[in-house]
Amino acid sequence: MAWWPHMSRRICFVTGSRADYGHLSSVIEATQAHGDLTLQIVVTGQHLDPRFGGTWTAIVDDGYAIDDKVDLALGNDTPLATAQAVGRGVAALAESFSQLSPDIVVVLGDRFEIFAAAQAALLLNIPLAHIHGGEATEAAVDDAIRHAITKMARLHFCAAEPYSARVKQMGEDPAHVFTVGAPGLDGIATLDYMSREDLGVELAVDLSGSLFVITYHPVTLDLDKGATSIAALTEALGCFDEAAMVFTGVNSDPGNRIISETLAAFVAQDSQKRVTVASLGQQRYLSALREADVVIGNSSSGLIEAPAFGKPTVNIGDRQKGRLSADSVIDCGNDTAAIQGAIQTALDPAFRTSASQTNPPYGRGGAAAKIVSILSSIDVARLSTKPFHDIIP
Repeated sequence: MAWWPHMSRRICFVTGSRADYGHLSSVIEATQAHGDLTLQIVVTGQHLDPRFGGTWTAIVDDGYAIDDKVDLALGNDTPLATAQAVGRGVAALAESFSQLSPDIVVVLGDRFEIFAAAQAALLLNIPLAHIHGGEATEAAVDDAIRHAITKMARLHFCAAEPYSARVKQMGEDPAHVFTVGAPGLDGIATLDYMSREDLGVELAVDLSGSLFVITYHPVTLDLDKGATSIAALTEALGCFDEAAMVFTGVNSDPGNRIISETLAAFVAQDSQKRVTVASLGQQRYLSALREADVVIGNSSSGLIEAPAFGKPTVNIGDRQKGRLSADSVIDCGNDTAAIQGAIQTALDPAFRTSASQTNPPYGRGGAAAKIVSILSSIDVARLSTKPFHDIIP
């Protein structure tokens, strides 16, 4: 797969869900606009599952051609089903890459379908570029997956300097580790935001009062507590019945079913002020964040996007433990009293003023231009082998 200067370099993005596509979209856009690059997109995972909104259509709606769809046939939310889906993914994604023959495969994050893509690229000796490596989330299996992908990747696009340092600590060549910021923040300054009124009409929910934006996913290293944790969250939220609540869809990790069912029952108690949306999409989601009074849950978005909007975050439990965190983030336990108290703190006018002046640790945009510049100029031949870079004398 040698690349010659007169040929257009093929850059293949693998996306498995609305979450990673939201972060990749600015990089995909910049790749398509680059005259010396040919864009390829492979969709897999949640994108192709009707239970999670069939979100592959958002990619087409954005004007991109999908080069291949790889269905992992994830039948249920057990660890066994997830492990089997990864195995199917490695085989099917390897076939896809073999047909598309990309020069570089680009992945983001730490989900199991991305793990499958990384293995396929590695075994086909296709250079892998990894976005958002070097981070830590101690309570999720994603942590091990993320670091494993780091060791399979040849190029590393990290969101902050401490993460770049960690990747280098893992033996990666410093010449191939780049601190670029979080690409999910690229569109914040230029997005055509929806007004609060239009957002309420679009979501069919009353936004006349305060607004909570809530995302809660399974904690994969502690699935036994899933039922009690989501029950505690809904009980705490029930103490703020004057607030409008927009819940984003739960991901496909093991343990998602009990969370989805509990949230559905909670939303049904007041469908005028509460709504669950399987996939908000970038415009609606960021518009909701801009209008939110507080962002609640255990998603990385509360640590990355919410601080960039100057919004308070209530970060529940340990799912994000280890990530860089702004002063606008309130960490709390996953019991009712702790969650309720954290929300009350987040709503305090003094804290809201402080949050609005926070310094976001993941930058304020511009990552895509840096990433695409490197993808277009890096000497691919240098990526064919990867010696371990020792930092110990």
